[in-house]
Amino acid sequence: MNVLMFTNTYYPIVGGVSESVQRLKYQLCQAGHRVLVVAPRLEGQPEDEADVVRVTAVQHFNGSDFSLPVPMPGQLYEVIEDFEPDIVHSHHPFLLGDTAARAAETYGLPLVFTHHTLYEHYTHYVPGDSPRMQRFAIALATQYSWLCDSVIAPSESIRDLLLEREANSAVRVVPSGVDTARFTLGSGEARRQHHGIPAEAYVIGHLGRLAQEKNLSFLTEAVCLTLSRQPYAHFLVVGDGDASDAMQGIAEQHGVGDRVHFTGRLHGDALIDAYHAMDVFAFASHSETQGMVVAEAMAAGLPVVAVAAPGVVEVVEDGRNGRLLPEDDEDAMAEALDDLAEAGVRAPYREAALETAADYDEQRCARRCLLVYREIVARGGPFTHADDGGWDRVRGRLGAEWQMLRYRGRLLRHMVQGEWDQERPNWWPGGRHDEPGMPPE
Repeated sequence: MNVLMFTNTYYPIVGGVSESVQRLKYQLCQAGHRVLVVAPRLEGQPEDEADVVRVTAVQHFNGSDFSLPVPMPGQLYEVIEDFEPDIVHSHHPFLLGDTAARAAETYGLPLVFTHHTLYEHYTHYVPGDSPRMQRFAIALATQYSWLCDSVIAPSESIRDLLLEREANSAVRVVPSGVDTARFTLGSGEARRQHHGIPAEAYVIGHLGRLAQEKNLSFLTEAVCLTLSRQPYAHFLVVGDGDASDAMQGIAEQHGVGDRVHFTGRLHGDALIDAYHAMDVFAFASHSETQGMVVAEAMAAGLPVVAVAAPGVVEVVEDGRNGRLLPEDDEDAMAEALDDLAEAGVRAPYREAALETAADYDEQRCARRCLLVYREIVARGGPFTHADDGGWDRVRGRLGAEWQMLRYRGRLLRHMVQGEWDQERPNWWPGGRHDEPGMPPE
């Protein structure tokens, strides 16, 4: 099968979506399929990449780690024609996601969309952030789902949320995979020595982008409460971002600044060794659709203490492989971390964590994604060359642009008129194949 993927984030960006796309591509190729990825042009990207097409992008949009692709669809058609895809897989509902929808419409291809992100938690990166902007972000992803033949949710809780928002009901749950075998192998001794952490210390760890949407001030307050009560406890933070200064400031206020260690961004074996330098993994984000780092931590044998949030509740089972807290309660999280300070207490959690991680093995997840592809492809027709004839070529592309224009126009009109209800968008009951894909007036 030939799979055409579109993503706004890709290597060398470090993050959940980028990692998910890379791992899925690798596993599909290992299984004998072909994958062509369309991604932004980025600083530090490899000079020579197999089956990757880069498009122009604005780097570090609005001070974030993200790039802003500037897709020029006309430049991609020749590449798409040569590749002859069987299916289009979009990993975002905007920017290159729009290009994915245009390509699918132009060539009569099935379109799959993975809802990787709760976009309403990221509107602070956009000028004019407001509740209206958050509602717009929800509406954008919801209405995009109706352009698609199927939607992939990384977790059951995200599937339920999409159905609650009246997104396209053709939702399949496929987690983003983790190379579980690789994460079980690592040694944290050198990483502890590098930061001056004693071998006998109790190390609470965290890994991820240090950004506002990750709820890191709450997490740091809770961990520092534990550090203030446990003189042999340390906090190892892997990643970088604007929140690091605030986190360090909280640690200083608690008088434990010398036991909070920032590694910066790590890759490869260094990242895996950092997991193995930890005894417990702490996580407090509400913006995840799966929390892939939680599965990675469990693959390294770590119990996880986390706040109950979408994407996390499927992975962390309270009292078995970690502790799941019902709300942002600093004292409750600190107490849960206190309870896991003894190695003997952690041992059964470790075994359960390894068992849980096996369900998120990337090879298994790729097979589940392939089943979704095959189900959709079986319903559709063959790839169509839009440039076989001059009029067919123009008609196909104009049809795709008209489809996108109608969707965007409908969304903007309802947003301006204030008709969008965040909980029940009852103005959007249609689907891609109804008229075609347009909700009724």
